[in-house]
Amino acid sequence: MVMDDLLERLGNHLVWRIGKAEGEEVLVVRVGLATATPEFGQLSRLRNVSDEEIEELSQAGQLRVEWVN
Repeated sequence: MVMDDLLERLGNHLVWRIGKAEGEEVLVVRVGLATATPEFGQLSRLRNVSDEEIEELSQAGQLRVEWVN
């Protein structure tokens, strides 16, 4: 599929972080181009989450995706 090919090519240029925001029971997925890597360091820290927590929070709809410029 065209979309799969596009995502695969774009994926080589992306960085991401996954975790829980402080004081929130929300799974946060931060995504940005590799050129935005320094910006990730300026954002609030995300707490580590286990695979089980990722699954639970995403199934419960407790998920926020943030694009980092």
